[in-house]
Amino acid sequence: MPERLDDKHFVLPAAQLATMVQEAHARTLACVADLHDVQLHVPPLAVLNPFLWELGHCAFFYDVFLLQVLGRRAPIMAHGADLYDSFSVDHDERWRLDLPNRSATLDYMERVRDAVLERLARVEIGPRETYLHLLALAHSDMHCEAFTYMRQTLGYAPPPFAGRGEVQMREPAGALPGDAAIAGGTFGLGAERDAPFVFDNEKWSHPVEVAPFRIARAPVTNSQFAAFVEEDGYLARELWSRQGWNWRARTGALHPVYWRRANGGWLRRDFDRMVPLEPHAPVTHVTWYEAEAWCRWAGRRLPTEAEWEMAASTAGSTTRDAGGASTKQRYPWGEADPDPARANLDAHAPGCLDVAACAAGDSPDGCRQMIGNVWEWTASAFYPYPGYVIDFPYKEYSAPWFGYRKVLKGGSWATRPRFAYNTLRNFFTPDRNDVFAGFRTCALD
Repeated sequence: MPERLDDKHFVLPAAQLATMVQEAHARTLACVADLHDVQLHVPPLAVLNPFLWELGHCAFFYDVFLLQVLGRRAPIMAHGADLYDSFSVDHDERWRLDLPNRSATLDYMERVRDAVLERLARVEIGPRETYLHLLALAHSDMHCEAFTYMRQTLGYAPPPFAGRGEVQMREPAGALPGDAAIAGGTFGLGAERDAPFVFDNEKWSHPVEVAPFRIARAPVTNSQFAAFVEEDGYLARELWSRQGWNWRARTGALHPVYWRRANGGWLRRDFDRMVPLEPHAPVTHVTWYEAEAWCRWAGRRLPTEAEWEMAASTAGSTTRDAGGASTKQRYPWGEADPDPARANLDAHAPGCLDVAACAAGDSPDGCRQMIGNVWEWTASAFYPYPGYVIDFPYKEYSAPWFGYRKVLKGGSWATRPRFAYNTLRNFFTPDRNDVFAGFRTCALD
């Protein structure tokens, strides 16, 4: 039977939710506050949205999926759906809309925020309202990361908040070679029913059999990927799948998208500047096809989603103790919230750290940075779990994308902590190289 919002169990105090709403609003504004009006107008590319559309869409989500669901009669912006509904307004059409100007867009955002805060100040908060707030906050978090990688795509400066956290900024930590041996066994893939917040595609934990496997302790680094490039891996047809080779031939790719040769080595475009390629940082901005080809070249393979989640979530061969209770962890290190010692998240650092950084975040079997630094491609296509029901208030979040996207796990340096935990499933088409995505590998045996 479909789960109702009222069935959810998790409750946060109104004051805490109000603080979270205000912080998320401020972070969304900070994503574009330093850009002048000309920079807000972007070319019509498949991986971009107009910045003003993206800002209005974030406010519209609160209006529709929180205020409207909770009983507000009239939308705050009349005909807002004609502008900001991502499923009724085609992507290409967003450049032809008569969007409100910058001032009017910010005013709309403020009015929505004020309406949300006003409601929090006067109603008793239950599980249903808590869940809707967490959904809207996670949606804002996703778009903050999208603003960040759109700035990379456009060659803009990084957002002004990047690198302001208390973290060792790019101090060398080095490589982390070797594999962790995972015993395999019966594993509960997906979210447990007592999780504080999950998306529809994480429902619910179900048993899968996982054979013993060995998974890299760290993601593939720039220097490891550079060896593949130097050996003409991009020209070796036998290393690429049919679809991967078609992508390579169509794009003419001979190296990762932001790499440039210089003085016998490599530079990498980091937002608006060129920097020497960091040898021990994880390779990023690579497609699933490039990850797959590297694996064939190296005699390795991508982990399945179940293997990745098992390595991140639990030690041993089962996720149930003798009494039947779950032993699956929300994060690789346990249940404590992320912090900079454990995970490179929330733009505390101005980009990726070396793969040996954040040792405090190791999984029980010794895998590092499974949360943060870079999203990690898996071998698995994005499909629903058994018993999936479209009962989620954001009905279009997952269902339209099943079948032809690949699952990514873990989160990147620009991911907000609310959107990074072991069971979370990100999903992109295998040709995307604009997102902060890399990969780790498994041994073939």
